[in-house]
Amino acid sequence: MKRKTIKSTLLTIVMGIIAFLWSIPIYYLVINAFKPLKDVVMRTGNFPTFLYLNNFVEVWQKTNYPLLFTNSLIIAVGSTALSVLFSSMAGYKLARSSGKVANLTILYFLVALVVPFQSVMIPLVKLMSQLHLTNSRIGIILLYTAISAPMNIYLYYGAVKCISPSLEESATIDGAGPIQTFFKIIFPLLSPMTTTIIILTGLWLWNDFLLPLVLISDPTKKTIPLGTSALFFSQFVSKWNLGITALFLATLPMLLVYLVLQKYIIKGITEGSVKG
Repeated sequence: MKRKTIKSTLLTIVMGIIAFLWSIPIYYLVINAFKPLKDVVMRTGNFPTFLYLNNFVEVWQKTNYPLLFTNSLIIAVGSTALSVLFSSMAGYKLARSSGKVANLTILYFLVALVVPFQSVMIPLVKLMSQLHLTNSRIGIILLYTAISAPMNIYLYYGAVKCISPSLEESATIDGAGPIQTFFKIIFPLLSPMTTTIIILTGLWLWNDFLLPLVLISDPTKKTIPLGTSALFFSQFVSKWNLGITALFLATLPMLLVYLVLQKYIIKGITEGSVKG
């Protein structure tokens, strides 16, 4: 009993240290968003002596922030919605299938998880260009959906394995078809996993910089990370106060979503980790 208490205390200390280290960038982000450029450079770690709000006004005016926000929102919501729809159906089908084909398909998705995007970036960009999908919200949404599919399918696959097939058998006896069974019975039971995937995928898509960088050059289609980087960080200009403020504004929506839905993350990941 004493040994368990010591282990629990050590684990708590370690997790506390990790949480503290993770909070340091957030601390710097928040305090420097309310400071002028001179204070950001000279007194980076100090609390602001007064709330300097001109940063927010300049960011709003210089970046056309509502447009950048709208682009990021459309891309993140559209990609996440499509990924949830197709990944849940694919994960369900694979979980209820048996044989070599289903096993090889799951193995294929697992292999896809370890392939870095940088290794396929040039062929993908060339393909998107040939399909005339560069500088297009639809194009980047479709590509994000494909890239996020392997992980999400595997998570749904594990979650479906935790659901008893008897529910589907009862629905079939009552006259429900496969589509009705999935959307009326199975999909509602996957809500913890769906919430987890929405949070993890949405956070990644909202903050992603590389894919929009190689696919979008039209200023009216740029996302928040891409638009703010082009304006405030370049070879000859580094407006740290404005860049940090823009990142602060970009972080707020995802932070609020995370705080509201974070209780479902552990439950969803736990369900998805059970082996079938």
